[in-house]
Order: sequence, then C-alpha cells, then structure tokens
Amino acid sequence: MGPEVFVDILSDALLLVIVLVSAVIVPSLCVGLIVAIFQAATSINEQTLSFLPRLIVTLLALIFGGHWGVQKLMDYTIRLVESIPSVVS
Repeated sequence: MGPEVFVDILSDALLLVIVLVSAVIVPSLCVGLIVAIFQAATSINEQTLSFLPRLIVTLLALIFGGHWGVQKLMDYTIRLVESIPSVVS
C-alpha cells in the first residue's frame, strides 16, 4: 500500500470529474459561441439572448446525460468500495 495507490485513485476521480463536467459544459460553450457569433453579425446586444439558449442546452444536457453521469459515478464508487480490502491490506 504505497502512495501510488492513492495517486491512482485521485487521478481516476479527477478524470471522472472532468468527463462529467465536460458533458454538460461543452454543449453550453458551443451554443454560447454560436449565439455570440450571431450577436456580433447582427449587432444585437441583448443579454438574455446569450443566457437563455445556454441555460436550455445545459438543462437538456443534464436531462439526457444525467442517467449516464450517475451511472459512471456509481460505477466508480462501487469500484472504489470493492478495492478497499486490497488497499488496506
């Protein structure tokens, strides 16, 4: 039980966090970029025009990807709990 085990656990946890956050943030960033290009092309400076589509896409990403994200988190937690005996001994 060396420090490598804990570094591996931490790196797996950070990778999982990055994947789960990216699944929600990347679609929102893409829609925000498209809306920003549209606003720049039409000279519309309305704040709600950039906020509302990003909010809707973020909520849709959470609705459609929520099950997948929770499943990934549960799989990681189960793997972590099952590895406790090998880490302790």
